[in-house]
Amino acid sequence: MIKGLHHISMKCATKEEFEKAKSFYLDLLGFSIVRQWPQGIMIDLGNTQLEIFCNGNGVKDLGAIRHMAFATDDVEEIVAKVKDAGYEVFIEPKDIVIDSDPEFHARMAFCFGPLGEQIEFFKEC
Repeated sequence: MIKGLHHISMKCATKEEFEKAKSFYLDLLGFSIVRQWPQGIMIDLGNTQLEIFCNGNGVKDLGAIRHMAFATDDVEEIVAKVKDAGYEVFIEPKDIVIDSDPEFHARMAFCFGPLGEQIEFFKEC
C-alpha cells in the first residue's frame, strides 16, 4: 500500500521567512519548482518533494522529526556553499561508521536551514 515518501512539509510565519526558505532550497541548493500556489510551493528534491507554506506559524523547536538528509557526491563542496551564504554549520564534515551488520561508512555534516530546520548532507562511502 505504501509506495514511499511523497513530501516533507514546512510552514513559515512570515512572507520574509518564505522567501528566504525558497531562496535557500532553489538558489543555494539548486532544487527546482514542481508547482506553486498563492500560499505555498512544492520543490523537487530528486526522490521526494518539499512543500513550504507561507500561511502558518513556523516552529523553531526540535520535534519528533529530527532532520532531513540530502545525499550528495561532495559534502565539503555543499558545506562551503552553505557557509558562504551565511548559514550555520553545526557539525563539520566528518567520516562516520555506523556499527551495524554490515558496517556502514559515510561522510556527513549538518547545518541549520532558513527556518531552523536541521539538514544533513550525506555521502555513502
